[in-house]
Parts: sequence; C-alpha cells; structure tokens
Amino acid sequence: MNEGAEDPLALGQRIVAVLETGARTATYKLATLTALIDHCVEHLPADPSAPLEVPVRALAHRVVEIYWRQVRPFEGQQLRQSSQPVARIPRAVTTLREAAGAQGAGLSLDLAMIRCPEVYAATLEDVALTLVRQPIHRLQKLPGGGGVPFLYDDSWMHDQVSRRTLDAHGGVIRLFHGVAYGLARLSGLLKPALEILWVEDVRRMNRHLDANVPDVAGHLFGRDRTALAPARSALKEAFGARCFYCEVPLAANNPVDHVLPWSRLGIDGLANLVLACGRCNGSKLHALPSVELMDRALSREPAVLEQVAEAIAWPTQYDRVVAAARGVYRGEPAGSLTWAGPGRAVHLDLSSAPDWLRV
Repeated sequence: MNEGAEDPLALGQRIVAVLETGARTATYKLATLTALIDHCVEHLPADPSAPLEVPVRALAHRVVEIYWRQVRPFEGQQLRQSSQPVARIPRAVTTLREAAGAQGAGLSLDLAMIRCPEVYAATLEDVALTLVRQPIHRLQKLPGGGGVPFLYDDSWMHDQVSRRTLDAHGGVIRLFHGVAYGLARLSGLLKPALEILWVEDVRRMNRHLDANVPDVAGHLFGRDRTALAPARSALKEAFGARCFYCEVPLAANNPVDHVLPWSRLGIDGLANLVLACGRCNGSKLHALPSVELMDRALSREPAVLEQVAEAIAWPTQYDRVVAAARGVYRGEPAGSLTWAGPGRAVHLDLSSAPDWLRV
C-alpha cells in the first residue's frame, strides 16, 4: 500500500506503463482513468498529500457522460468499444439514450436524467458495478496480475464482486495519499495521451475504419458546434453579440468557446460557455485562460445565467465549473503560461487569487 505522497511524474510513468503493457480488450480502462482524473481536478484536496474518497457512482456518472456522445452512430454504424460480444457499458448508455429519445440528437445527459430518472438510476447502478468488476479492479495490474497497488486499495475487488460488497465498502474507492493531486497535476498531459490510445483501440476493434475514414477522434472526443447553437443564441440575447474576450462585434455563426478548454474538462454548462470571435477562439484553442478571464466568466450575473438555462433547458453547472477551475489552476505549476488574448500570455500567479480560487 502506498502510504506516502508519490511524485506526480513517477505516478504518471506508472500509469503509462500499465496502459502500454497491459491488455485492453475494451476502452473501459481509458474511460475510468479519464473520469478519475476529472473527478480529482474537481475535488482537489487543499493539502496536496491528502488522500481522497471517490464515490464509484459519481465515477460511473462521468463514464456514462463520456460514452453518451460516443455511442451515437458513426457513418451509419455504432463503433465497437470492446472485443467482447457484449459491451456492457455502451449497451447501458445506448439503452438510456433510446429511453430518453436521444437517438442521433443533441439531447444532453442532464435532460435525459430528468426525462428518464428510473432508467438513468438503473444505468448508473449497472455501470458502477461493471467498473468495480472490470477496469477499477484491473487498472493497476501489470501483465500476469502483478504489481503493487499505487492508486487505491483494490484488495476487496474481483470479477464477481457484488453490489452488497461495494456498499459495505462505502461505495467508494480510496485514493492513496497524494494521488488526487498527482492526477490533477498531470491532467493536461494524461488526457490527450488517453485519447490517442482510445482512438487507436477503436480503430483496432473496428476493422472497417481504414486510414481514409475521417475524424474518428472528432466523433469520440470533439464537440459538435451545431449542438451549441441554442446556447449561442441565448447568450447573445442575454449578454450582447460581442466577443467575451476582445469585445468585437460578432458574426451570425460565431464560435461558442469553452472557457475551461473542452480538451481539459468536457464541461458544457453555461457557466463555462462564452461567445467568441473566430480570431480569439482560434488563438485560444486548448490553452488554459488567465485567472482574470476565468474570474470574469464566473462573475457573470448568476441570475441571468439561470434565466438562460431555464429558457433553453441547459444546465449552468456553476458549482462544477468553479470546482474544476480551482483544481486546474491549483494543479498547474507556478509561473505556467496562460492565455490572455491573441498573441498574449501571462504567467500563473495565485498570490492574489480571487475568492473562489482561495477557498
């Protein structure tokens, strides 16, 4: 058992070693690790060396959120995510989409939860149990089952673990000291690497995807700009048709930008969305914005955002965005460059951070 806080770089090296040497018969390990990283970012302890309890059902929700987009048909076919005959997690997510009437549509998971609460609850239980029996149980194992646990205690987990056993352990996995901080610190490096491995695995499991098939990565991890059209119109009406970053007047079909980059944390809540011009959107790309810009986004009138959310049935996710921003900035090395506008960058300095970052 890991009793001391591990250096983030060493932690990352161990994770990569497991992923590169272990068998991946499904994308579940990659999904679980992605969800675990995001949870750590959004629940980063104030003490970098502290342990962290992660509710398995909260992890399951994030995994459902990841597959929610991916199970949609790609060029007329649903992409295989497992080499096994039955892919339990994609099947459960597909069942939820069908129950919510989201086939091929841009319906959000949040709205599906409202439309079909019982189906969502059953999906969550199914996915949570699958995670404990499969990827969580195997995520730290080297080929042959060897290796010392370095992320969490998995001594009670096995392929046939019951829901009763999961609940007897509080329904949580307990990350060792310093692991949450290490994963949050490495999020900007690990998540792109996980996506690369994911695309490779999907291509391997779907033989019809040859080199000429366009943008598999975009289907799996991109954000369909047309799906953000309702938010674009509503934000223009509420805040005016000007770029949030540089305040130039906007064209009719301007981008909607994720302040916290979509590639870092896929949060679509209105609190993380702003209107941008093409120049600013293209310049920012995957960069972390300056604390000042993040603070400006979070300082928008909450009541106005709530009115927009109610009008278009779109969540604000304000608390989640605050928690994620706090985790991302605290996990970045002091002095890191952040985006402050086209051609401008500022060094990260938390010595005079806003209140939401100092909590």
